[in-house]
Amino acid sequence: THAPGVARLERDADLQLLLVGGELLKVRSSSWKKNRFYKLQEDCTTMWHESHRTFKRNQTFSIDEIESVRKGRQSEGLQKHTEAHVEDRCFSIIFKGRRRNLDLIATSAEEARQWVNGLEKIISNMKKLNSQQTSEHWIFNCMRKADKNKDNKMTLKELKHFLRQINIEVDDMYAEVLFAKCDKSNSGSLEGPEIKHFYDLLIYREEIDVIYGKYATTGEQMSVKDLLNFLLNEQREVATMEDAVSLIERYELDDSAKQKNHMTKDGFLMYLHQEEGSIFNPAHKEVFQDMSQPINHYFISSSHNTYLMEDQLKGHSSTEAYIKALMKSCRCVELDCWDGAHGEPIIYHGHTLTSKVLFKDVIKAIKEYAFKTSEYPVILSLENHCTLEQQKLMAKHMISILGSALLTSPLEDQMPTAFPSPQDLKGRFIIKGKRLNKLDAVFSNTSPGVEEDCVSEEDEAAETSNSKTDTNGQKKSKIKLAKQLSDLVIYCKSVHFSGFEHAKDKQAFYEMSSFKESKAVNLAETAGNAFIHHNMTKLSRIYPAGSRTDSSNYNPVSLWNAGCQIVALNFQTPSKEMDLNQGRFRSNGVSGYVLKPGFQRYPGTEFDPMTLTKGPWLKRKTFHIMVISAQQLPKLNKDKCKSIVDPLVKVEIDGVPADTCSKETRSIENNGFNPMWNETFQFDIQVPELALVRFLVEDYDSTSQNDLIGQYCLPLTSLQNGYRHVPLLTKHGDVIPSAGLFVHLMLLDAK
Repeated sequence: THAPGVARLERDADLQLLLVGGELLKVRSSSWKKNRFYKLQEDCTTMWHESHRTFKRNQTFSIDEIESVRKGRQSEGLQKHTEAHVEDRCFSIIFKGRRRNLDLIATSAEEARQWVNGLEKIISNMKKLNSQQTSEHWIFNCMRKADKNKDNKMTLKELKHFLRQINIEVDDMYAEVLFAKCDKSNSGSLEGPEIKHFYDLLIYREEIDVIYGKYATTGEQMSVKDLLNFLLNEQREVATMEDAVSLIERYELDDSAKQKNHMTKDGFLMYLHQEEGSIFNPAHKEVFQDMSQPINHYFISSSHNTYLMEDQLKGHSSTEAYIKALMKSCRCVELDCWDGAHGEPIIYHGHTLTSKVLFKDVIKAIKEYAFKTSEYPVILSLENHCTLEQQKLMAKHMISILGSALLTSPLEDQMPTAFPSPQDLKGRFIIKGKRLNKLDAVFSNTSPGVEEDCVSEEDEAAETSNSKTDTNGQKKSKIKLAKQLSDLVIYCKSVHFSGFEHAKDKQAFYEMSSFKESKAVNLAETAGNAFIHHNMTKLSRIYPAGSRTDSSNYNPVSLWNAGCQIVALNFQTPSKEMDLNQGRFRSNGVSGYVLKPGFQRYPGTEFDPMTLTKGPWLKRKTFHIMVISAQQLPKLNKDKCKSIVDPLVKVEIDGVPADTCSKETRSIENNGFNPMWNETFQFDIQVPELALVRFLVEDYDSTSQNDLIGQYCLPLTSLQNGYRHVPLLTKHGDVIPSAGLFVHLMLLDAK
């Protein structure tokens, strides 16, 4: 049996090739290229391939694990280890998380095209599966795996194995009762309709029954009026009769109910699993904010040491790291540039064992992937340690590769006095770095000026150089700067920070400072209002302390509270801080730009996140949340046959210090399949516009730290009231296909 929705693809020629399978040349290095047989399994959700490792003769990976498929020599490995003439036979499978890319060469260009098309069709089909089908598809897969002797029947022993697979510990007595209830033929095994009956008992949701029963007043079915009543009173939506009819049209599966404008329980569950029933407001999935404000009025999703796949001492530098960050809508990436061999500048973490990657290869990757998920501008933050000759080459590469997308002069015909907007800068690259002179020089008719000169190094660059310190303990480091590179710096000229007063009196709007996390956090805590005023006219970039050699992260929330725009995090490191970053930028169409609240943009504001005096930022809310249940939580240790999770749920608020708070449910023993808590929490929120809500599901362990099962974070202002499903993501931020939380939310004005 195929996965739902695959039936219509069955006769597709590309899919047929995958189902039959074929030999592909696997490329690991210039010397390691070996033929391996690859084949799509009958379920159309799993790829099988032969392996010549001693203990792993046959290996599989799920289509769910694939992030994307790239045609041609589009991966770092293929560019490095293959010749240009095999371009049309090459393709790469890029996996989610940290799994290594799979680089392959087909026997012909046509075969490569079929593999890529076939895989893309299957991936697209799986994405289209709605949550209800995905969970059925997941349960079906587990049932298939549990049928050890492949006779399409399930014995009691196989049934117990299946229940463990889906993460539910059932004592023998309960398993026997369930089995006996379904084994109508008394044959000692379940088959056909008996398995269907067993499955129906399994997916029964008691809490949905209760909600549905409360609102279904028409002959045990929900009429369109009942549904509207539910939308208005329970979900607190501004809904009309037309909206209710539309939901029935889209999600009711029973034609006879649909004709009567009724919604059955199955249709109701289907609706709750769609985006309309999700915690995240669907209107915020698109760009909905004003994008015509100056660019410094937005929080900008930003990455630190973007080139690293792992830690800062011996990690792997890669163009793939840039692609992953850009595909997550990161809009400010860092390029740590050093002199390379053969006259070509390279990118790596200086004075460490991290591997090196060519500057021009990084620029090519950025050009290719910068605007695939967001059309708004990308800032290239240069940390320049190169000699003059290689700086000139850097400028040449950026001009030739990025072409007209590279901003090389102000958008205005005269000297600007403020930043352009993200809207004005769509599809453009902005260079951040040192500049030899003021921007006014672009508009003056005086002589061209010096070709090169010494400038002080960027604050962060100075940390990684072997520079001396002056009497004040400041790094005293100079670097010669080439005019060709200097001229590319327009709206983001790096300058040293000498205090808010100095910046106000002496700095132009386009002159920006970078702050080490400790200094920035100290300013945010001791001079929050001054920092907010500084950020109304300037850009600020914050970076992690150099001591974080493991590429760990700092909490970005206190810096956002102070209006800092470019809060750079190590995207390569899964962490609570990256969950918060993903939550902050989930809104506004995942564009990488989120408009700051008005009280962080308007001159004269008295807002200070630490003291919270009276003002328009105080919009006190009471946030009621009931954690009802979870569904199909994944097993954490798949190798251990009996490792069932003991889940608990934490709900965290991250925002101004007065709002930051965490509460948690009790743990439920041995049930990851359908645990039910029905626990209620209340949070009092002072500044809702800066608050993020984070859900964590953990496996309770009394002897050590709890393990993360899944998480989800979103802005408080983007959630929907009422009964909602919460998707769960892995620590890398990828969706766990069938898992979820079910909650009831109410965000009300405080009395």
